[in-house]
Amino acid sequence: MESNVVFTNYVAEAIEEVVSAVKPSKVFVLVDENTQEAALPVVQSQSDTVKGATVIVVKPGDENKNLESLSYIWQQLGDSGATRHSLLINLGGGVVTDMGAFAAATFKRGIHFVNVPTSLLAAVDASVGGKTGINFNGLKNEIGAFKDADTVIVSSIFFNTLSATEMRSGYGEMLKHALIKGSEMLSDLMKQDVLEVGRERMLDLLKENVGVKQEIVSQDPTEKGLRKALNLGHTTGHAFESLALKRKSPIPHGYAVAYGLVVELILSVMKQGFPSETMQKVANYIYENFRAFAITCDDYDEIIDFMRHDKKNVDASAINFTLLKNVGELALDSTATTDEIKAALDIYRDVMHI
Repeated sequence: MESNVVFTNYVAEAIEEVVSAVKPSKVFVLVDENTQEAALPVVQSQSDTVKGATVIVVKPGDENKNLESLSYIWQQLGDSGATRHSLLINLGGGVVTDMGAFAAATFKRGIHFVNVPTSLLAAVDASVGGKTGINFNGLKNEIGAFKDADTVIVSSIFFNTLSATEMRSGYGEMLKHALIKGSEMLSDLMKQDVLEVGRERMLDLLKENVGVKQEIVSQDPTEKGLRKALNLGHTTGHAFESLALKRKSPIPHGYAVAYGLVVELILSVMKQGFPSETMQKVANYIYENFRAFAITCDDYDEIIDFMRHDKKNVDASAINFTLLKNVGELALDSTATTDEIKAALDIYRDVMHI
């Protein structure tokens, strides 16, 4: 069942509507330590349901999107009397919505849950589309399941609590959607300063941008074909994230996607005839707003090894990418050799001034 996605800055009212429809036996709210302080009081002050809910708090950060945190959520649900008719509200960024959704999907074989993303990244990425999961064995989102939320409430009211880094991280995923959709959306986003967009304008941008993902997911909910489009930038981006985690200096997911977009647009130029001028413009924009993820040629083999673990690969001998023939023109299930990937990484270092 596809999630009901609601775009509104009246979050409490939307929550109460969900509760009225679901009529849960008990309500739980999952937050991390950051959203417990910045977002939870806002919603508690406006929603009697959230004010009276049992709150579960986890540690923030992608390094804590793991089996230990997941087990803690399960334990808190069980110890606090959750049943199959309970409701879990995931109030937070991508870590909270990914992990909370997986906890809800698996606890007692599935309980009701609502995603209320509090970061721009979660609003455009993790909270919508039914992908849930945790990191495992040093790999991103290695364990998970497809499970749609009852409702996703997308709002911009929490964004004033976000840092510039967090806002740009969300914008990385928005750029990906624009590259998939077409030149008009891409041009519009590259004219915007994400740090200056007003609350209502941002909600409009989100509705349009998330709409790209919704349209794709509705046609291919379990990633058998078209949904692979949403992996643009992610084969490389996840490899960069895994390398950063190994270095014990994590990078935000949207930054990793932005850097991955540059590499995969370079591969698109090499293998699909993507316009090199457009690649350069996007690379320049990403460098100006995200700078670069620093790598050397000594990192190439390790990056490629991380790529081999990507879930899109059919077998370990071929690395699968979503590439583009042009903005809005997909080339799904493209593969690249080790030498081609190393050549693209060389060009990445050049265009990103490393």
